[in-house]
Amino acid sequence: MSLRDSLDLIGMVRPNAGTAAIGHEILAEKASSLGAAERQVIEAIAALSKPGDHNAHLAKARAAVWGYFVQRELLGFRGHADVIRELSIPPEVLAGLGAIARGPAR
Repeated sequence: MSLRDSLDLIGMVRPNAGTAAIGHEILAEKASSLGAAERQVIEAIAALSKPGDHNAHLAKARAAVWGYFVQRELLGFRGHADVIRELSIPPEVLAGLGAIARGPAR
């Protein structure tokens, strides 16, 4: 029996054997990416209480939360009330989600 025959036999017996490992890797990457986005939100919210340019910190927090929410929705998580509560996302951050600051008019 050749290698090709063996692979064909495996494909007939377990048709999803080759894709299961890839599917697992994809799920692991999605979880890792969502965790990284959550850490960015936590750091950005913590920066709001630090001295410095509050508007810059607020813009960064809004961008981080917006990206996190979009990523959650892409993964099928539609409700955000639980993470808003768990991460203590302030109302001032939520009020400006999706808003883009415009630069000087040209």
